[in-house]
Amino acid sequence: MASSLEYVEYVAGQIGQAGNISYKKLFGEYGLWCDGKFFGTVEDNQFYVKMTQAGHEMLPDAEPAAPHGGTPGMYLVEDLEDTWFLKELVSRTCEELPQPKKKTAGKKARNHG
Repeated sequence: MASSLEYVEYVAGQIGQAGNISYKKLFGEYGLWCDGKFFGTVEDNQFYVKMTQAGHEMLPDAEPAAPHGGTPGMYLVEDLEDTWFLKELVSRTCEELPQPKKKTAGKKARNHG
């Protein structure tokens, strides 16, 4: 089941305090960026963040997941109601990720907010 745009917009709104959130179609689902850093996905109407030490600390019971197949590299985020927690999770996750590479020509991500 593909994710709905309405669900992606809901997730983007819930994590919006973390920074400039954008999203775009990615392999039939949606990729999520915060201040230009790719940090997560929405797949099958579920929100995933890249595995980092911060994610491990903040989601101690989360099992590594591979929502799009391949090697597990994401954590499923089940509680989308606590916006303070989500802000911290996304902010801390992005702090650990490398700076994005230079952009190449392609489809632009939609900004939320």
